[in-house]
Amino acid sequence: MEALPPPCTPTKIVGVGLNYRAHAREMGKPLPGEPLLFLKPPSAVIGSGTPIVRPRGYERVDFEGELGVVIGRRARAVSAAAALDYVAGYTCALDITVRDLQQRDVQYTRAKGFDTFCPLGPVVAPGLDPGRLRIRTRLNGELRQDSSTEDLIFSVPELVAFISGVMTLLPGDVISTGTPPGVGPIRPGDLIEVEIDGIGVLKNPVVE
Repeated sequence: MEALPPPCTPTKIVGVGLNYRAHAREMGKPLPGEPLLFLKPPSAVIGSGTPIVRPRGYERVDFEGELGVVIGRRARAVSAAAALDYVAGYTCALDITVRDLQQRDVQYTRAKGFDTFCPLGPVVAPGLDPGRLRIRTRLNGELRQDSSTEDLIFSVPELVAFISGVMTLLPGDVISTGTPPGVGPIRPGDLIEVEIDGIGVLKNPVVE
């Protein structure tokens, strides 16, 4: 498997929790009234083909396939109407999470912040309609997630506007827009693939 460099160099990755209606139902949680944000460190970023390192000593580490929004120019307090003017393009993303730590810590930094826990790629694709993209995640060739960004609670323009009202987004920064239903655990030896229309396939093996 060819290892590719990450398609962008973010100063930060802004994750969005519970942003698919069906995933919120899957987790037994009410729909959020505003976007639930968390940060992943730049040190977590890897490209397609690079192994995800599953840390030892934890019961459950999950995959979450997502649409990544790559910022193209400095965005501060932009409107939803103008938000897509600040987007360079879109990429496939994997948000890897240690569920044990997520439940124990309540906040997400440690659970989602390990090295290799943010695969991105294979490319940044411009000019797509982020509200109408099919997203699929396969584990060892078996389809586990199959949804569309039409099920997003908060749209990409709404997310760019909301987040840029909190923090300045810089070129190369990534918004990981949330995951559809079907998340599940990974183990050493697994292969995870995220495919999004118009972008391609992000492929990452799992090692211990």
